[in-house]
Amino acid sequence: MTDADFHAPDSEEPTAELDHVTIENDDAPDECAIFPHEASEDEQMTAWISAHDDSFVSLESMR
Repeated sequence: MTDADFHAPDSEEPTAELDHVTIENDDAPDECAIFPHEASEDEQMTAWISAHDDSFVSLESMR
């Protein structure tokens, strides 16, 4: 497979805007919750991504 296999076609549609919050946990590693900017409170309960400290990589290492 090549990079082209994973490239989404360019489109006129806007990309989704995302917000994030850091959740500080006393008994576990902190988390970053990422969710759609325009999400309602109900949607925020199901339309989110949770990331832990070892989930992040350097942007430069992915280029």
